Amino acid sequence: MADTVSITKLLWSDITEIYAKVLAHPFLAGLTDGTLPRESFRHYIIQDAHYLRGYARALAVCAAKAPNQGETAMFARHAAGAIAAEQALHAELMAAMGSSAEAAAAEPVAPTTRAYLSYLLATTHGGSYAEGVGAVLPCYWIYAKVGEELLARSSPDPLYARWIAMYGGSDFQAVVDEVLAVTERIGAELAARELDLVREHFTTTSRYEWMFWDAGYRRESWPV
Repeated sequence: MADTVSITKLLWSDITEIYAKVLAHPFLAGLTDGTLPRESFRHYIIQDAHYLRGYARALAVCAAKAPNQGETAMFARHAAGAIAAEQALHAELMAAMGSSAEAAAAEPVAPTTRAYLSYLLATTHGGSYAEGVGAVLPCYWIYAKVGEELLARSSPDPLYARWIAMYGGSDFQAVVDEVLAVTERIGAELAARELDLVREHFTTTSRYEWMFWDAGYRRESWPV
């Protein structure tokens, strides 16, 4: 069992160095000082739209595997919310950049996006419920932490400030808090081996979070 140790504290302690590198990434620095090239932001938004559609499917798997109705309903609601965010915010941002959601959907899924989603879907489908929660948690939690940090700085660019406000707001934090509470409940019941797997998945997808921002900054494409 995970004894009396808070699993969320344990998980976060596993990724403190990763999170520090996330905050230091020039993509995020460029958002807050307004120097991020529009093309890098556009690449990120397009890939995020692709990602959220797959992430919603991973959350739906968590909903299907949840051991009680409350958690099934929560993950189902969050899956629907991911689709809604993809449809609303991304359409708005793409329009502001002179494009459209339809044009974004037609662009190819980049290597890091494909790899991240493949890992999420393989883990949620093939692993236990706890493993699935561990895998999907960084996208919730790191975005809330980053949003909170960036909200304090905001951005002179109104488009970037709009994105920051979404993830730095109290509404998104309330969603994250729901998942953290579920994670704590799960952690109290885990055997040592499954806890190790949850930690491994959590760390892996936290690394993918850094890679996702880096891919956007580099405007990653397939090399061949």
